[in-house]
Amino acid sequence: MKTALITGASNGIGYELAKIFAQEKHNLVLVARSEGKLAALAAEMKSKHQIDTIVLAKDLSNPSAPQEIYDELKQQNVEVDFLVNNAGFGDFGFFKDTEWEKELTMINLNVTALTHLCKLFGKDITARKSGRIMNVASTAAFQPGPLQAVYFATKAFVLSLSEALANEFSDHKVSVTALCPGATDTGFAKAAEMDGKSFFKNSKNLPTAKEVAEYGYKSMMKGKTVAIHGLMNTILAESGRFMPRELTTTVVRKMQGM
Repeated sequence: MKTALITGASNGIGYELAKIFAQEKHNLVLVARSEGKLAALAAEMKSKHQIDTIVLAKDLSNPSAPQEIYDELKQQNVEVDFLVNNAGFGDFGFFKDTEWEKELTMINLNVTALTHLCKLFGKDITARKSGRIMNVASTAAFQPGPLQAVYFATKAFVLSLSEALANEFSDHKVSVTALCPGATDTGFAKAAEMDGKSFFKNSKNLPTAKEVAEYGYKSMMKGKTVAIHGLMNTILAESGRFMPRELTTTVVRKMQGM
């Protein structure tokens, strides 16, 4: 059996991805801060699918967490075949008013931890010339985002990094996928204090975390480099290529509702 390491596995897209990997008979390494939720998911997947599970309760905004995860798995002789960097969060508001401490935590989680995990496990995966990496970016990655300036910037980093690594790692028969969902029915809006705002006004019409996870899993296994979920999201993401940058930021701000 192969092993998938999934960050942010306690809810949302990460939770659904964990269930998919388990259904496909892959062992799981589940990472998030919520040890209780992870333990419950691990026990359920182990019972249902007869797989091995490991729970690592870590706060990935802590700079030492990626190395701790890598070292603990090395000590247990666990090889990671599929790395899924899903953990992340956003924020909403004018940059001059938002809290630096929250934004620093966001950068540490969305950018630094993801990059470090790619570095640590990517080296082993490429050495074996077998494996896949998926980094959860966003349609936010394709343009600047007034009122979510730092969040959009972190996801632009994730997309750029993923595309570059996809090119480098292809020399070693390893694929890297940037999954780019649009607004999705998860806990993201609540964490970003965006309930009822902008893209989340019509939450009943949003795709579910399960739908996005299924699309992401299939895209990863096909070795797709950039996977944008949904036709409308694809159109909106690609349209930025043909619009003046200043107009793009104006449009995004209007879509944010302020």
